[in-house]
Amino acid sequence: MKVVIFGATGMVGYGVLLECLDDPDIERVITVGRRPVEVEHANASKLNQVEHADFSDLSAIADALSGLDACFWCLGIASAGMSEDDYRRVTVEFTLAAAKVLRERNPDLTFCFVSGAGTNRDGRQMWARVKAEAEDQLAELGFAATYNFRPAMIQPMRGAVSGVRSYRIMYAILSPMYPLLKHWRGVVTSTREVGQAMITAARSGAPKTTLENADINALAAS
Repeated sequence: MKVVIFGATGMVGYGVLLECLDDPDIERVITVGRRPVEVEHANASKLNQVEHADFSDLSAIADALSGLDACFWCLGIASAGMSEDDYRRVTVEFTLAAAKVLRERNPDLTFCFVSGAGTNRDGRQMWARVKAEAEDQLAELGFAATYNFRPAMIQPMRGAVSGVRSYRIMYAILSPMYPLLKHWRGVVTSTREVGQAMITAARSGAPKTTLENADINALAAS
């Protein structure tokens, strides 16, 4: 299996990358980002990093996005302090720009999109409506399969670190409680489980197209 990861420099994307490098069924991993990912791994030789600055136009790297089986879209940004237009540009426009290139080059591709718990087309929160918009537009592109991953609280593992300072503080405060919180499977997952669930969905499918936190954990365990 050959996969591409967007957002591998972020907390979730980095965790997904490590799981992909571990998995013997994945023979090639491509990351696309504005800067390379710093990773030390025994299987780093199967990693190909593509640097690209303009996520609104991926035509220059379209050839590098061919021959793929799955895309793990982990690119995202915190909505705090952002206007709806700016948040939509990153969450919807960037996602769709890449998805259209991938759909053209890989008609049988599985697209796994990191959304979020609470995503709601009619929600009061701006980010929830915009995430739902991205989910809806991805579903219309006609990939072989599209899965929306809606994690809630994510435990960073294996050196994954959030780029948002407030999140890093929150994770540091909560870290002593994870042995207890991890049993709250409807609310707490981890970067490892998100990665394992995505790989499973790409390899053998998932029971539903929208995976809430408990569904992610169940798929990872399978």
